[in-house]
Amino acid sequence: MSRSYYERLFFPVVKRIDPEAAHDRTLTALALAQSNPAGRAALRAIAGHIPVQPVQIGPLHFPNPLGVAAGFDKDARVVAGLALLGFGHVEIGTLTPRPQAGNPRPRIFRLPADGAVINRMGFPNGGVAAAVPRLRALSEQARGYVVGVSLGKQKETPLEEAAGDYAAVMRAVYVYADYLAVNVSSPNTPGLRELQGGRYLEHLLRALVDENRQLAETHGLTPRPLWVKIAPDVTTSELDDMLATLTLVGIDGLIVANTTLGRDGLTEAAQTEAGGLSGQPLRARTPALVGHVRRQAGDALPIIGVGGVADADDARRLLDAGASVVQLYTAMIYGGPGLAGRLLRQLAGPAQA
Repeated sequence: MSRSYYERLFFPVVKRIDPEAAHDRTLTALALAQSNPAGRAALRAIAGHIPVQPVQIGPLHFPNPLGVAAGFDKDARVVAGLALLGFGHVEIGTLTPRPQAGNPRPRIFRLPADGAVINRMGFPNGGVAAAVPRLRALSEQARGYVVGVSLGKQKETPLEEAAGDYAAVMRAVYVYADYLAVNVSSPNTPGLRELQGGRYLEHLLRALVDENRQLAETHGLTPRPLWVKIAPDVTTSELDDMLATLTLVGIDGLIVANTTLGRDGLTEAAQTEAGGLSGQPLRARTPALVGHVRRQAGDALPIIGVGGVADADDARRLLDAGASVVQLYTAMIYGGPGLAGRLLRQLAGPAQA
């Protein structure tokens, strides 16, 4: 497959810039572009023709099967801009109850030869209160895309009290979010992955399912779909135990999967950095996990597939394995802003490419 102009001309320049600084500049440019007619027209032009490929998951109507994973737009700054680039849904966050600086910099490392990134961000965000006005503004606009919110806990909150943090974020964003994602799988918040199993998971999820029901009654809404995002490093037996718990408490779906602590097959020197690995090295692991969940849970547990999606073939593998929709993030770093349009046209078939 031929490389895009971005890959040939722009990325060689971008890769000379510190990864986090480059990301901040991208957000600034997107925020500016989405705020005026000329900028919005430019984003549509970059996207090109976006074929309509609707997907229905419960009450959620996705205009196409491609979304942006949590972490790209932590504070809901550029949701509209990402939608103009062709994405059918955007998952913002992860948000915490209070502002959080995250881990010390540097904390993002590119591995270009591996098509990967390692990050140890630690949920840096401005706190849920800062994001709410932007989410409110989005909810007041007619929109054809889906907005999800990734819920997290404060770094210093003990695991025994984590449910309170997740519920606090849920309450703040409830009327503005189309779905809610429970992030219990980031490797960059100490102890967080312990919430995926043992005595914590059922307690946490029961509390959030109850909160979901109560908030729906309070606001006169149908309960928001509540999804759980898991790590790709779980064993088959651990995953089966989790699936049993999710089914027991009534969770609506699964996001498969977060970043990995694995380092198999990498060539770049940055592989020694601590943090979660994302990108092409997950190409094989994610479809296998999605397929296992689909075989075990049948159609009762919808899946958002994320991890290793860089082109239409990667997306098809996840969809064929049982995902209803897919997400990407790392591939945008290497593929540029026109990636969503190219991928969606390829998914739609040769006539659309």
